[in-house]
Amino acid sequence: MAEEVVLLDFWPSPFGMRSRIGLAEKGIKYEYKEEDLRNKSALLLQMNPVHKKIPVLIHNGKPVCESLIQVQYIDEVWHDKAPLLPSDPYQKATARFWADYVDKKIYDLGSRVWKTKGEEQATAKKEFIESLKLIEKELGDKPYFGGESLGYVDVAFIPFYSWFYAYEKCGNFSIEAECPKLIAWAKRCMQKESVAKSLPDQQKVYDFILQMKKHFGIE
Repeated sequence: MAEEVVLLDFWPSPFGMRSRIGLAEKGIKYEYKEEDLRNKSALLLQMNPVHKKIPVLIHNGKPVCESLIQVQYIDEVWHDKAPLLPSDPYQKATARFWADYVDKKIYDLGSRVWKTKGEEQATAKKEFIESLKLIEKELGDKPYFGGESLGYVDVAFIPFYSWFYAYEKCGNFSIEAECPKLIAWAKRCMQKESVAKSLPDQQKVYDFILQMKKHFGIE
């Protein structure tokens, strides 16, 4: 039976990018369906009735929701190629911890950088840089968070690289000046076709954020 894989997604979503990378790493062909989040499709509402959010991975008619769960699912189902999670239980737990850290810290703090101004933005920027430095310390001198090859934490984190330029422009700072090892890691990831083809252009993301700022009245 032919595998039917569909991804309901929205192009600037760093969460959707995770699933795109995971599927690309495994060499899985899938149908990409772009969602209009202001006018959600009947399929999205049917496949994710709880959160009504993208991304949704549909495998042979069955939905898998939440991006980190999708990456784990992709790794377990297509386990014969490019393993993302380590087999050792402790290393696996550590990888899950840092992916969860990205979810809880990087996304929220990054959003605060572009959604605020003045003193509030200065605080958000400081906390954002601190959170990046902390995860940079976890990377250490390894080529990837997964060691010698792209792994679960890399897949969870690298999508945000496409948003870095927007954070920098909105907050008037340089991530590379603060976290050079992190940017070197990001550029290393971008050399992989699975990553480069899954991430949108940084300028395009910045333009999208400018539209969002206008929409929210943040000038």
